Amino acid sequence: MEINGVAHVVFRAHRFKDCISFYDRLMPELGLQCVHRDDGFVYYVGGRTALAIRPVLPECSDQRHVEGGPGLDHLCWRVRSREDVDAVYAVLTSMGAKIVRPPQEGPWAPGYYSLSFLDPEGIRLEVNYVPGEGVLAEDASFSWDPQYPLEGRPDPAS
Repeated sequence: MEINGVAHVVFRAHRFKDCISFYDRLMPELGLQCVHRDDGFVYYVGGRTALAIRPVLPECSDQRHVEGGPGLDHLCWRVRSREDVDAVYAVLTSMGAKIVRPPQEGPWAPGYYSLSFLDPEGIRLEVNYVPGEGVLAEDASFSWDPQYPLEGRPDPAS
């Protein structure tokens, strides 16, 4: 058996309305469209995956997302070209999104190119491109670098 992708991810948000506004602008740029919307659940579908946004349950209202704590660290969407990564970056900057790492190559796979940013709830999101078969290509390997900073490395050309 082999899975056919990630069917969906569901985020809970204190800032539900702010998150909906954010994702309403971002999701169409990634090819996802809103297929359901009500006061407690918004669902975007496309590219063999989906993202849902729901409000935080009242009994959890005092809890906040903390990257590095239990639960989700970040979510990464794969796009089909470096130009797609750059196009998403342009959209995010026009939205005033908090950019964690602008587009740059990373150490994780041959040709890995990505950017990282935060949604209004503070959940880190990433968009990446990896050419060909990535780490599954013959003679390729996964390069784990636990010291690689979230914000990336300084550009040596600057």
